[in-house]
Amino acid sequence: MEKKSQDLEQEFTRIAQEYKETIYMVCYMFSKDSQQVDDLYQEILINIWKSLPSFQGRSSLKTWIWRLSLNTCISYDRKRSSRASLPLDLNINLYEDSDHETKQIKMLHERINRLGVFDRAIIMLWLENMPYEEIGAIVGISAKNVGVRLVRIREQLKNMK
Repeated sequence: MEKKSQDLEQEFTRIAQEYKETIYMVCYMFSKDSQQVDDLYQEILINIWKSLPSFQGRSSLKTWIWRLSLNTCISYDRKRSSRASLPLDLNINLYEDSDHETKQIKMLHERINRLGVFDRAIIMLWLENMPYEEIGAIVGISAKNVGVRLVRIREQLKNMK
């Protein structure tokens, strides 16, 4: 059953506002700079808009948004790694901070970025305090497998230098 255009626009606006922080967090975990975060965010919103008419509610809206966001970022990451690029260095970092907590967060972000995309997605969802069942539903594995993978991922993060 096709949704009306006005209903779709209202639903899209509500989703974009309600899940903005979630989408940005996924983008941040898969990007290297603020420009890339913005590009990924826009790409995810486009994919939500395109896919919204076909959303059938077989999973919760939250699970669907996570899955769509992660899949968009993973696809972008694969495309990016297959292309050569030259970074533009403006010799400024607007996000740089020197306090201890910010350094710890930055170190964790860098370590997580060194994980494979699948493991990165799992640890990110775990850091959001999602139950194993929901993480499994988003990434397509069993809750038990989520637990096993998390043990391995945490050990991997701990041993990184």
